[in-house]
Amino acid sequence: MNPHSPMTNNDCDIPVFLVATQTPLDVLHSNAATRFLAVTQMMESLANLEITRASDADVQQATHAATLLRDGDIRQK
Repeated sequence: MNPHSPMTNNDCDIPVFLVATQTPLDVLHSNAATRFLAVTQMMESLANLEITRASDADVQQATHAATLLRDGDIRQK
């Protein structure tokens, strides 16, 4: 069995997102939940952000979310 399964709901013919088929479901769920939370927080921050009045917390939250989405779980680094 292939250790990686491509996502089938992509809009293109070339899968770019693979799921590790041997990873326990609770780990996959936790990983996905972390990314959804990061995206939600980033969208909320960007929706409320006025560049001239940006709070440190908004900038830090957006940076954290962007880093998480780019590099994976930054808690492991």
